[in-house]
Amino acid sequence: MIRILLADDQPLVRAGLHTVLSSDPELEIVAEAADGRAALAAAERFRPDVALLDIRMPGMDGLTAAEALRAGQPGIRVMIVTTFDEDRYIARALDAGVHGFLLKSSDPYELIAGIKAAMNGGTVLAPPVAHRIVQVLHGGALRDRLAARTGVEALTPRERDVLALVGSGMSNAEIGRRLHLAEGTVKIHVSALLGKLGLANRVQAAIYAYRAGLAQ
Repeated sequence: MIRILLADDQPLVRAGLHTVLSSDPELEIVAEAADGRAALAAAERFRPDVALLDIRMPGMDGLTAAEALRAGQPGIRVMIVTTFDEDRYIARALDAGVHGFLLKSSDPYELIAGIKAAMNGGTVLAPPVAHRIVQVLHGGALRDRLAARTGVEALTPRERDVLALVGSGMSNAEIGRRLHLAEGTVKIHVSALLGKLGLANRVQAAIYAYRAGLAQ
């Protein structure tokens, strides 16, 4: 079972998400919260596998709670589920190292697939959010691209192969099958390249791979 913490200040939204997620026998809602502070307390008490956080909540907002969870309980997969896709929210969430940024306007059953992908080491972005990121990348400074291409020179050939496949959106299991490596070995390579490049998560690695010309 994947244990889930659900945080949203709107009871009807929580109820709707609860109904959708409960339809999958592999998912279990272990706690609910109406604000960021309550979400942190619930995470400490129930130790969920995944925390689903809205952004705009009274008191402590979801992004602040996400930053606190990533810092204090890095084993929890943190995902933002919101109606707001403003650039400043997306950037702050990615900087915090979240494992997903989904919109409430999406097909709710995409959330189930996203949770399972996050548990498998993936990072999930709603299509409009991914499109916004790609637009930023296309308009990004040449300096960033040159820096990325220089940075990958510090990686081993195998780490560059893994980075390229992370950039194409593959999970650790998929990368392992492509490169004929054990999934645990792939995780070691991912951790090593993140450390060498000073990156916080797979989303940043994917962006880095794109800038370096390793991924489309």
